[in-house]
Amino acid sequence: MTNAIYSIPRPQNEPVYAYAPGSAEKKLLKDELAAQLKQEVEIPLIIGGKEIRTGKTMKVVAPHDHKHVLGVCHLGGEKEVQKAIKCALEAKREWENMDWHQRAAIFMKAGELISQRYRYKMNAATMLNQSKTCHQAEIDSTCELIDFCRFNSHYMQEIYRRQDLHNDKGTWNRVEFRALEGFVLAVTPFNFTSIAGNLPMSPALMGNVVLWKPASTALLSNYYLMKIFQEAGLPDGVINFLPGRGGSIGDPAVDSPEFAGLHFTGSTSVFKSIWKRSANNIDIYRSYPRIVGETGGKDFIFVHSSANVDEVAVAAVRGSFEYQGQKCSAASRMYVPKSLWKQIKDRMCDMISTIKVGDVTDFRNYMGAVIDENSFDNTMNYINTAKKSKDAKIVAGGTGDKKKGYFIQPTVIEALDPHFVTMEEEIFAPVLTVYVYDDKKFAETMELCDKTSPYALTGSIFANDRKAVAQAEDALRHCAGNFYINDKPTGAVVGQQPFGGARGSGTNDKAGSSVNLLRWTSQRAIKESLVSPTSYEYAFLKEK
Repeated sequence: MTNAIYSIPRPQNEPVYAYAPGSAEKKLLKDELAAQLKQEVEIPLIIGGKEIRTGKTMKVVAPHDHKHVLGVCHLGGEKEVQKAIKCALEAKREWENMDWHQRAAIFMKAGELISQRYRYKMNAATMLNQSKTCHQAEIDSTCELIDFCRFNSHYMQEIYRRQDLHNDKGTWNRVEFRALEGFVLAVTPFNFTSIAGNLPMSPALMGNVVLWKPASTALLSNYYLMKIFQEAGLPDGVINFLPGRGGSIGDPAVDSPEFAGLHFTGSTSVFKSIWKRSANNIDIYRSYPRIVGETGGKDFIFVHSSANVDEVAVAAVRGSFEYQGQKCSAASRMYVPKSLWKQIKDRMCDMISTIKVGDVTDFRNYMGAVIDENSFDNTMNYINTAKKSKDAKIVAGGTGDKKKGYFIQPTVIEALDPHFVTMEEEIFAPVLTVYVYDDKKFAETMELCDKTSPYALTGSIFANDRKAVAQAEDALRHCAGNFYINDKPTGAVVGQQPFGGARGSGTNDKAGSSVNLLRWTSQRAIKESLVSPTSYEYAFLKEK
């Protein structure tokens, strides 16, 4: 251990490139897209720093052109999980004892490698395998991912400096932030490359070792990111990259006595199943596992009669349809006063009529494809239900085509029943359902919003009447872990709006803040007596 004192200044958020016509960044990204479209990448498992090829493989495809194969990925199972646990535990002691600034340097370097050397590679892989537009890829697989690398390192420093314990005369009290005993399982989603990076990174930064199970529909960018971590100097075995079917990786990991924690983003049902499995295994664990998860959402926009119509319409279109509505934070339901509905509807329909849906390598397309055939079929079932129902009507969109890519047009449903299925259930697709309420029932409708969904991830209020804003902020207090005033309910920025929700949306441990990093530590309070007593007797015993 070193006695040197280091300081990581508070970072700045990574600037977002615009990819405007004629720009240098647009040409470089187009060139990288063309290069990756000509390749078929073989993606192995990476365990203990070594590439493992199991021979059991799956194709990696582009959702907007699902016959185009980008690569082939080897899949792991119980044998590979056990090997990864062994390698992780072998790496653990040296890693957790490494000075914090050495660990920080690795992930800060990873951020700089993405910023300066691999920006276009990461963006192109995310565009092609996850069907993101250049803008959505830029803010995710470059900017937010870099921000996680930089801000997490800064927050780690803040945690280790927390020594605010009271000291009586003759004692020195301090706290040690230890890594957890065992390994952490990181289960990452397809929709954000940045989250795929943050979930294994956060526990690893705090001295833990990790098994990383990436989403099967985001393997290309995730594999490239794992290689960047290695290039940045990550020691073998600290993070082990384990593509495979959910149960094939998750079940043996959670069944291990060395399972110490879960860092999860994905569906509510899968999160609950892992939690239940870990609860059933509680007697075999060395410690109670840390369970941290961000799951589903049924995010809302609530409109007051004093709101600006254009602002609401733009927020609804952007918040609902960017990245095909496949954001945990995407607007999925909206409550609109009767007095404003026609204006808002007309403005939204005008914008939606100009939205182009298609191949993301054509930068004129605002939307790409939903992630896979299951998502397409599930979404079209909801849309067809609305078409057939007397309690709903299609206002815009309502069509889809999966012959070449899994394309669904941006769809707006007006629900005549506030409990219509698309007002309550998560769809995770470009579908916004609107309920029109009587202007006089603002308070009652906010209560309805609070009780309609089991989720509580994001939401927003649009109003120019400050009394209405204050009323909504109070009434909707527990509806959203991230609450927005006169803004769309998406776009949380690391270091500015720590992200997470409660109720059915997760444990609200706020990714992008020190709160999340603290979950990956086990604190030890240390009291040192500077001069110890030499007699067992207390003063009260010496009675006169």
